Amino acid sequence: MPRVKTGPTRSRRHKKIKKAARGFKHARRKRIKTAKEALLHAGQYAYVGRKLRKRDLRRLWIIRLNAAARKHDLTYSQFIAGLKRASIELDRKILSDIAVNDPDTFEKIISEIK
Repeated sequence: MPRVKTGPTRSRRHKKIKKAARGFKHARRKRIKTAKEALLHAGQYAYVGRKLRKRDLRRLWIIRLNAAARKHDLTYSQFIAGLKRASIELDRKILSDIAVNDPDTFEKIISEIK
């Protein structure tokens, strides 16, 4: 079997890695082995970050709802309990958006709960 040199294949593979490693510093951008490892770690951080973003946004919505509810002499837990009792099925994302952008509608929701 003849010997095969991996010239074009290897350079294409390396080019792909270097392109993905743009924006990294020092050896992590220039050396193939280091760049490859850095990309693997970056992918892991990105995956975890996508999960954490969801958690962070939910926390933000809850903080906003708590602040808006306290203006009307309710705590967050009383507000959520009232929503369940009044069978208002709006999620926290929508409710926090209403609380921030449309206070009049939020006041109507509060009056429904009380």
